[in-house]
Amino acid sequence: MSIRERFEKALSGEPIERPVFAVYDWFVNNRDIDWLSLFGQGLGQINHANMIECERPNLEIIETKTEENEHVRTDVRWITGIGELNEWYLDEWRQEYFIKSDEDYRIMLHALSDTTFSPTNKYYDQSEAELGNKGITLGQLGPIPSVSRTPFQRIQIDFTGLERFSLDISDELTALLDLIELINEQLLKALTCTLETRARHIKLWENLTIETMGPSLYHRYLVPLYERIFEALGKSNKKILVHYDGKLHAIADDIKRLAFDGIDSLTPPPGGDMTIAEARRFWPDKFFWLHPNLGWYHIPDDEFIHRIRQMAKDAGPCRYCMMISEEVPHHWERTVPVVLQTLSKLI
Repeated sequence: MSIRERFEKALSGEPIERPVFAVYDWFVNNRDIDWLSLFGQGLGQINHANMIECERPNLEIIETKTEENEHVRTDVRWITGIGELNEWYLDEWRQEYFIKSDEDYRIMLHALSDTTFSPTNKYYDQSEAELGNKGITLGQLGPIPSVSRTPFQRIQIDFTGLERFSLDISDELTALLDLIELINEQLLKALTCTLETRARHIKLWENLTIETMGPSLYHRYLVPLYERIFEALGKSNKKILVHYDGKLHAIADDIKRLAFDGIDSLTPPPGGDMTIAEARRFWPDKFFWLHPNLGWYHIPDDEFIHRIRQMAKDAGPCRYCMMISEEVPHHWERTVPVVLQTLSKLI
């Protein structure tokens, strides 16, 4: 079977004889390694396509790139009628966040107000045509500044940073709560648009580990929105998966109850705090998009092979794959083929 056929079989719940090992499209597009060789050895690809387009009448975005000591500095300006927000990156790493004061929340609220959304299949169809049978395409709600993750996570990760967000959410800062409420409604509108698209699997880029909020805030801000999401999707064929790549044990019962189809980038200890066997006992029906710990790629091959085989045994026999989703593995030219060969010999 092709990689696509193996993915489809796994997603449908049929037993897996040869699990898929696949890489995010972002790494294929941004890491200069011999991907053609790895694809030739059986590596698959997971693409992500924007399923909505949005118009933001109150916002102009200007991005400038400059060379800085053999690095690329990217400055981003959000210009609105009531003020300006700024952030900047060095290579891929954010060095400054948009929101640095209470007033910045008000500017952000204005920038995102009056946004309209419309469905599109353009990017999905393009991705599927380019992929052919070597992988699958997942839908997403768009890159920043779109609604790629739930507002609690989006503001914390993309707009304020963890330190300021933690202080402001603890103080229940009115401007922050107003921004969360606005983006909640926008996310639901965007998701409703996906009902008119061809994507069956929609990913929320939550990048969640429960350490950054605790169960109380998770129950207060995220769970009610997730429930509204599932209600909005109703009996459609759309499946929601969430990028939960950190510690989850404290909310394992919540995840069990919520109607997520899959957990993306599910990581065993020490990155996460649940073994794959524990996760499968908690969530017998969810699809596991498994991320082997990057540290595993440094250990001797015999131990590495044992851990990959054990991961497959604990996750299986149904509804799982393995993935390169956090970073390209160490010594990829040797270690990625080891995973592919190990998975091919599970039969």
